[in-house]
Amino acid sequence: MIKVLVNAVAIWVATAVVPGVSVSGDGASRTALTLLVVGAIFGVVNAIIKPVVKLFSLPFYILTLGLFAFVVNAVMLELVAWLSDQLNISFTIDDFFWSAIGAAVVVTFVSMVLNLVLPDSD
Repeated sequence: MIKVLVNAVAIWVATAVVPGVSVSGDGASRTALTLLVVGAIFGVVNAIIKPVVKLFSLPFYILTLGLFAFVVNAVMLELVAWLSDQLNISFTIDDFFWSAIGAAVVVTFVSMVLNLVLPDSD
């Protein structure tokens, strides 16, 4: 549950900082619920699909000294936006390069800081 909350907060910060990334709902409580659902979807995508993508993109990780991780995170966010659209959840990313990669950078750093501060129950 903590990881879903961390993902939701990180995505919320990304929507506040990065233009072109948005989450909406009817009121503050609906927006918070939408963020929690998007955070859960992001967690599932990161747990199931991201390891496979990282394995196949390993040469790019080596070539870019790990900076390719931001591109992989942006792809995961785009996948979450597509899944959200399929589930009628209002999470959108306008374009890949500026919006998705910018959001990936923000989500990565916010998640990193929150995971350092909050205890992990695993």
